[in-house]
Amino acid sequence: MMASGPRIVAELGRPETPQETADRKASASATYRSSKTFRNLIAALLITVAVVAVVYLGVPRGSLREPEPVDVAAVAERVSASTDHTLVVPAVPDAWRANVARLEGQTWLIVYAPADGFVNVAQGIGVDDTWAPRRLGNVAPSGTVTIDGVEWDEYTMSDGRTDALTYALSTDAGSDTVLVYGKTDPGTAKIAAEGLTEQIRDLREETP
Repeated sequence: MMASGPRIVAELGRPETPQETADRKASASATYRSSKTFRNLIAALLITVAVVAVVYLGVPRGSLREPEPVDVAAVAERVSASTDHTLVVPAVPDAWRANVARLEGQTWLIVYAPADGFVNVAQGIGVDDTWAPRRLGNVAPSGTVTIDGVEWDEYTMSDGRTDALTYALSTDAGSDTVLVYGKTDPGTAKIAAEGLTEQIRDLREETP
């Protein structure tokens, strides 16, 4: 059997030297390792995509449920019992969602969301005559309007306010002041004011 000699390289036309053999094997090894690394990278990427897909498909989607509207009457009853003071609960359309009903210092505040904008009803407990203008940003009344036999101070705010307030009504309720205000129009504010008429009269009668 004839012993094999050095490998003849066609491009060189002669046997390759030991150094060329070593270089060739090193290059082949590097190419293999590079190819293996690339395959591993692709495999890891595919696994990551699969995990993300499973998580995405497994998480329930859809719009978040809106929180339940606030039961204004129930909150007012609890706060009234703790403060020993009558709080107003306006009669408003069922479509007006109540988002807030809470006592803030001397102010009983209710926030409604009608079809457009928002309407706040605030009762200042034992406040002075400057309370309503100050709550509106030191705005003076622009006139008066009588709603359901109750006279209200009327406030019309200019556009461009950072708090978005556009219109307000205020009136005394015995030792308190009731303020209807928000990003709203006179017609919508009038609905809230009409829903307060009897309670305002009762509060006036309670005050000596």
